[in-house]
Amino acid sequence: MTGILLITIFCLAPPTNVHACDTPNDGGGSITIRWQLSPDDQTITGYEIYRSEDGREFTKVGFIGKGRTSFEDNTEDGQKYYYKIAALQDTNRAFSEISKPAFSTPQWIDLNKINIFVGLIIFGGLIFYFIYHARKGKELYIRKIAGLQAVDDAVGRATEMGKSILYSLGLGYVEDVATIASLNILGEVAKKCAQYDTKLICPNADPIVYTVAREVVKESYTQAGRPDAFNPDCVYFLTDSQFAYAAGVDGIMVREKPATNFLIGMFYAESLILAETGASTGAIQIAGTDALAQLPFFVTACDYTLIGEELYAASAYISKEPLLLGAIKGEDMGKLVITIILISASIIGVLTKFPILKLFR
Repeated sequence: MTGILLITIFCLAPPTNVHACDTPNDGGGSITIRWQLSPDDQTITGYEIYRSEDGREFTKVGFIGKGRTSFEDNTEDGQKYYYKIAALQDTNRAFSEISKPAFSTPQWIDLNKINIFVGLIIFGGLIFYFIYHARKGKELYIRKIAGLQAVDDAVGRATEMGKSILYSLGLGYVEDVATIASLNILGEVAKKCAQYDTKLICPNADPIVYTVAREVVKESYTQAGRPDAFNPDCVYFLTDSQFAYAAGVDGIMVREKPATNFLIGMFYAESLILAETGASTGAIQIAGTDALAQLPFFVTACDYTLIGEELYAASAYISKEPLLLGAIKGEDMGKLVITIILISASIIGVLTKFPILKLFR
């Protein structure tokens, strides 16, 4: 029995054809080692991976179970490494031959994500196409948005009544998408205020947002040809406390009684408080946010509400800037392409799943 066991240990076959190469389609720092299974793969515990920088002194860097033929080793880019694989059976090892040296490098292109690259080319081409035609003066159709169509009427109403316009950017930070979109809309509203000589009130809840909003309004007055009409005090920092800010804005609404309230940006629990107070003063209210939980309050208490992507498209809709209009149109066409692909893929999937339906191909 002992003799049979010794023969079995002595005849343990090592893996063969060990090959090491740079891992493809990665950012570097990895070498892939491949080999052919040991003839005794069914009886062994697994495979140990050994690495060396000089081809003489090897260090164990990994272990995987039987039946596996590859291993990825984390390495330093540019450094050559040698590998050998050991078939492990209990405490017995059968080592393969040493591989040729290999080193890792980062790849310029990940071929596994070529579909993303193709998508970027297609969608980028659509956007540039529509921007080009918009700059050439071609009329691009953009779906009418009631809340944005009402901006001119709201500013005109405030001008006729000799009252102010209140613009709140909410409680968001400058990096929030809703705040960025609101700043773009603020710029267009400020231009109309400059043209009609209408007073603008813009209280802020964040110091950085306040600084940016002030520069946006100042630039808008300059673009409208009325830099002298800009009042630095019309944009100011109120407080960064949530309900203190709501109380402060409510106080402005009650005292100043603005003809129009813009509540556009990131809002939280204070949204209903602001909207209800504004409605009680008889002001026209245009609201917009990407906080889904607050949209029902704005829809209920405000005259117009920008929902979803309407908020992001607002600046392009109001300004009619060719660059923005072309981008919006290109994005819409990109969504149409994605929709067609998804529908087509679904139909193909159904036809493949149910052979009977193949008759209708």
